[in-house]
Amino acid sequence: MQRNALARLADVAQSSLPFLSRVAHAATRARDELRLRLLGDDFEERVHSLRHRYVTLGGDPFGFDPETARQAAKLIAVFHRLYFRTEVFGVEHVPPGRALLIANHSGQIPIDAAIIGSAMFFDSRPPRVTRAMVEKWTATLPFVSAFFSKIGQVVGLQENAVRLLEMGELVLAFPEGIKAINKPFAQRYQLEPFGHGFMRLALRTQTPIVPVAVIGAEEQYLSFGNVEWAARAEDLDIGENLFVVLGPERHDVKPRIALPKSIVRKGDDGTMLLVQ
Repeated sequence: MQRNALARLADVAQSSLPFLSRVAHAATRARDELRLRLLGDDFEERVHSLRHRYVTLGGDPFGFDPETARQAAKLIAVFHRLYFRTEVFGVEHVPPGRALLIANHSGQIPIDAAIIGSAMFFDSRPPRVTRAMVEKWTATLPFVSAFFSKIGQVVGLQENAVRLLEMGELVLAFPEGIKAINKPFAQRYQLEPFGHGFMRLALRTQTPIVPVAVIGAEEQYLSFGNVEWAARAEDLDIGENLFVVLGPERHDVKPRIALPKSIVRKGDDGTMLLVQ
């Protein structure tokens, strides 16, 4: 009796093997298709080219770590290509070598820098690491400051930007500053006054300026005002940048990034020209 039961169990297991094999094969195929959709078929090649660049430079003085950036790119690809489905226009206008990306700042929670960085890694040929200038107070945040350094972000000091540009890096700056992301929904897409530091930086280092327009991020979160007293109570060095928001990040809003041709670039004689 026991032998018959074991035999029947063996028959069931054997008959189930083809089905289980098909399920495993389908799961593997779905995984590979998702990976291809998110990362592309040249992801490792792009990572290798960037890793080789920093080996050639003898490392990065600000702590950029290609392996940490590789893992971060996998995560942000989910938002860039699957969730937000970002549309990128004009990425070919970014010149080789050093350049300044000058963008509007928006989105309440500033995801625009991450999306721009993703576009320059996944959509640019060759891939580029975007060195975003971040607020000084981020350097005081435990764990966050170390992570920012490893993925290429740098505290927004003039001397840091100069050194990055001298290394031939792609530097991202938001001249509106942090005030741009604390606007209520009624003021969406109304630019704050631009600081002039990036112009002095471009002239000093003879660096082309590429304007970047981020459209859609203003509608990801709906802000109805600032909670100034809470910011003061927490002694946050971000002024009024604390919000009443409605979220989560909206899937129905598709961010668009547009990079027109450089507005300031080198002329044939090496001088900097303003291009209308």
